[in-house]
Amino acid sequence: MSAVIRLKRLGTKKKPHQRIVVIDSRKGRDMKALEELGYYDPTKNPPFGNLKKERILYWLKVGAKPSSTVSIIFRRSGII
Repeated sequence: MSAVIRLKRLGTKKKPHQRIVVIDSRKGRDMKALEELGYYDPTKNPPFGNLKKERILYWLKVGAKPSSTVSIIFRRSGII
């Protein structure tokens, strides 16, 4: 099993917000996640997010690969 850290879309039409989740790479975007690591709301200015830093570092250490968008969010928040 290859784990990926990526966004899971929630919210309504034109009012999106995302959860940052760890999920098997073969599963779809809205399937059941292994663990939720936080959330991200791009509609706020500046975009707002709440992240569990200890769990994110654990999953990165175990070998989970962040998606390109999630890696940008991690860099902006100072995790990577």
